[in-house]
Amino acid sequence: MKTEIYQEKAVLVGLITQTQTEDKAREYLDELAFLADTAGAKPDKIFFQRVDYPNPKTFVGPGKLQEIKEYVDENEIGLVIFDDELSPKQLRNIEAELKVLVLDRTNLILDIFAKRAQTANAKTQVELAQLQYMLPRLTRLWTHLERQRGGIGMRGPGETQIETDRRIILTKISLLKQNLKDIDKQMSTQRKNRGKMVRVALVGYTNVGKSTMMNMLSKSDVFAENKLFATLDTTVRKVIIENLPFLLSDTVGFIRKLPTNLIESFKSTLDEVREADLLIHVVDVSHPNFHEQLEVVNQTLKEIDPREKPTILVFNKIDAFTYTPKEEDDLTPSTRENISLDELKKTWMSKLHDNCIFISAKEKQNVEQLRELMYEKIKAIHVERYPYNDFLFQRYDEQELSEE
Repeated sequence: MKTEIYQEKAVLVGLITQTQTEDKAREYLDELAFLADTAGAKPDKIFFQRVDYPNPKTFVGPGKLQEIKEYVDENEIGLVIFDDELSPKQLRNIEAELKVLVLDRTNLILDIFAKRAQTANAKTQVELAQLQYMLPRLTRLWTHLERQRGGIGMRGPGETQIETDRRIILTKISLLKQNLKDIDKQMSTQRKNRGKMVRVALVGYTNVGKSTMMNMLSKSDVFAENKLFATLDTTVRKVIIENLPFLLSDTVGFIRKLPTNLIESFKSTLDEVREADLLIHVVDVSHPNFHEQLEVVNQTLKEIDPREKPTILVFNKIDAFTYTPKEEDDLTPSTRENISLDELKKTWMSKLHDNCIFISAKEKQNVEQLRELMYEKIKAIHVERYPYNDFLFQRYDEQELSEE
């Protein structure tokens, strides 16, 4: 007998504003639905509202909030998720009206990270981000935090409960930051002990196939799943292409509106990106808005490390690429949905030359070409940094010529 896993029914809420078109809002809500599913919730209905700017008290207008409340009550919905980060005031007012659990995008992402965290390092980073998110929202907590530390002797004369809770959280944040500093030192030492091999980091939007590529290139068994943020902890493997060894790391995926606290908390994990000699930027070319995902990753990379790094753009999932050709009498401008993969390759991508390649990691299409491209890029970095080792490549090339 198969046991069904219970999923909490959820309602999703987004806004159409002057800076966010309807198409963009729907795309964001589709991603929010994927986030909700990853967290274990089942999206039941989506609500949109067209406004100039979010309501400072309740995010949506009073009429829309009442409409959401009626749907929640009639359909026994236990969770309402908003696509943007809510202020403490908005969160408090919305919960008071709806009488169900209310989450915003940031809280949902933090919940997924907490669920995915496996190592002590990842758990510490997630807990720090959660506490920093929680601190200004203490008034909505139903339990007293001093129970975590016994409570006796913790409260000062005339000190209110929220002040006690705030002091406990600040103490915990300070402790976690110190723990992360110690972890940073350990990981820094580990990186120094890896020798003089070239470091390559896989980066990209979440769920674009980085872990699948990691398994393919390193012949390892890194966890890969069609869920957002399947990988939190950086995995580093020694890889050898032909005669050239190098270190390959698989990093956490990026996403739109990634909480600032998470970027800061995951500093030690993202150091793999900072210290990489070569970035492999993986893009899901089958996604309708891969251009925007690519830009989100580029912007996040600039926040992590403003220095320019050698980068190979790997357009993955060509096996899933689809398009609908326009009819001959259709004079409207072409969109991504009307352009074939061959036509796409002739656009701005053609100017990237050998810094760009199209593959399917899942179906092993163009994998050997990717290996050859990586070999040439890594070899160039190695020779420039360690010119005295150049004879290794010369001997290899001479052997190859003699065999011919």
